[in-house]
Amino acid sequence: MTVGELLRRFADALPLEARPTLPAGSPALNQSCTGVTHDSRRVQVGSVFVALRGLKSDGVEFAPQAIAAGAAAIIAERPSAVAADVPWMVVKDARLALALLAAEFFEHPSHSMRVVGITGTNGKTTTGYLLNSIFEAAGHRCGLMGTVVYRVGAREVSATRTTPEAPELQALMKQMVDGGCTACVMEVSSHALSLRRADGIRFAAGVFTNLTRDHLDFHADMEDYFAAKRRLFEMLPAGAPAAINMDDPRGAAVVEAASRPVTYAVNRPADVTSGPLSLSLEGVAFDARTPDGMVRVRSPLVGKPNAYNILAAVSVATALGLATEAIEDGISRLEGVPGRFERASSRTDDITVVVDYAHTDDALRNLLETARPLAARRLITVFGAGGERDRTKRPLMGMVAARLSDVVVITSDNPRNEDPNRIIEEVNRGAQPETRQSGASVLTMVDRRKAILHAIDQALSGDVVLVAGKGHEKVQEIAGEALPFDDVAVAREALEARRLRLKVG
Repeated sequence: MTVGELLRRFADALPLEARPTLPAGSPALNQSCTGVTHDSRRVQVGSVFVALRGLKSDGVEFAPQAIAAGAAAIIAERPSAVAADVPWMVVKDARLALALLAAEFFEHPSHSMRVVGITGTNGKTTTGYLLNSIFEAAGHRCGLMGTVVYRVGAREVSATRTTPEAPELQALMKQMVDGGCTACVMEVSSHALSLRRADGIRFAAGVFTNLTRDHLDFHADMEDYFAAKRRLFEMLPAGAPAAINMDDPRGAAVVEAASRPVTYAVNRPADVTSGPLSLSLEGVAFDARTPDGMVRVRSPLVGKPNAYNILAAVSVATALGLATEAIEDGISRLEGVPGRFERASSRTDDITVVVDYAHTDDALRNLLETARPLAARRLITVFGAGGERDRTKRPLMGMVAARLSDVVVITSDNPRNEDPNRIIEEVNRGAQPETRQSGASVLTMVDRRKAILHAIDQALSGDVVLVAGKGHEKVQEIAGEALPFDDVAVAREALEARRLRLKVG
């Protein structure tokens, strides 16, 4: 399509009172549109450049670079301050414009798939993997977008962020459609909802997993954080099912925002509930009661939090009419999720070592409560807190770890440009003697590799060692550098050294 056609379609998608004045008379409008971007470095001849107002800079400042690179039109929230022949359109919300323009440019790929959006603080990734497996078991080629990977058919690429910016998001969905996908499961972060990255997507269903403290470096407070999450359910088309966790205190408020709520719970009445849970290191088993009958759940995933993730997936799958056999098969097929209660140790090791992405106080509590009954002896926890992120959760994480662990090693996570010693000090404030369980010990060790090696080397037969915070991540961000670091690989290195030491000893 031409640049002019794209701009007209975009304007027509807005309410009448919000439609911008379309530029006219420029030859640039007649050229073929080659893309939509907010990054002046990605502009090609024929691109539409959308100038976003950011926290540190205004995209309008980069308009000259975009024009020099061949931009065919500029979209911004204020009039042009540069002399140029390039058409300039003023809009009320540039982020909304970016999302709608991207959807138009890529011909609305979400209209050709059943797209399930998953939001919440914890459990998004695992719920996404479960639904992906269920769709595949039901015979649907299914795309996946989330914190770990973007999966387009058989092709996987490491995720750069949970929910990419609108042009990248729509491009991935277009690739899914072109590759034969009839379904897509995507995590929708609070950042993405606040910044309107997912606007322009037609969702077939939504999932609310839970809401606990996180991202208060970005959101003003918990109400602002919840309002962002709730937007997904306000965006759902009429009749689209919304799977909602009623054991979460915010569940009832999400129900009010959804036109077709499908509730699930373990401890309260709901549309989808669990029978008695069987929990072990081998997985979780229970019968899920749904409006369409019983679903027999037998999953290798470990712990009660995964019972909730499974119930969320069952709720969506049944509401979308997927066969019970496919739901059961998809759940049983999923052997694990990278960095989510991932066992680094082998069954022949005398200790159990688990790597997990838990990076909030609530996620850490869930992890420790899952691991505690599985430990024959002590529970040893190695964790840190990320730099340049919500500082309010640091002492809370320290308190949870000290209260539920026998040994705590506080170390670096991704300090980024913060002093790792200061981060550790703030975490350690919550792990003071009065907060610890009887006999628990706490030590600090800045070097994460040394901390993991120490914990595994000092473990006694029957201990469980938890390495929390980074999960699937393959780098550690320190002082502006992304250095190679893999918790699972380091843990396995430490386990091999331990095996040799025990063999020699």
